[in-house]
Amino acid sequence: MDTKYVKPLYTPDDVEELQPCEIFVFGSNLAGFHGGGAARVALDKFGAVWGQGVGLFGQSYAIPTMQGGVDTIKPYADKFIEFAKSHPEYVFLVTRIGCGIAGFRDEEIAPLFAKALTVDNIVLPKTFIL
Repeated sequence: MDTKYVKPLYTPDDVEELQPCEIFVFGSNLAGFHGGGAARVALDKFGAVWGQGVGLFGQSYAIPTMQGGVDTIKPYADKFIEFAKSHPEYVFLVTRIGCGIAGFRDEEIAPLFAKALTVDNIVLPKTFIL
């Protein structure tokens, strides 16, 4: 990671560009149809791939949020956290996944990222910090 890089305290509400070490983490659907919200931003700007709804592509990481309740998101959030721990060369900017088109509230999704609070290279939205 660039020694001049300054990690943000929180993920900005609108991410327009990324530093080379940053990864945009967004809510997806399992089919990878990135038609709107942060998923569309990931597709248009950060290397997300149409038809790929889980994982790292370019400077984006997809976490599925459209397949059911919060309990169906948890395994993907856990897998992401482990992935981030194993890739300290990146800083992962987690958006308010699931809180847009998927229709969840911040207080429903935030607990899924409680373990991320102690991971140095994960940045969460301010609304996920309980």
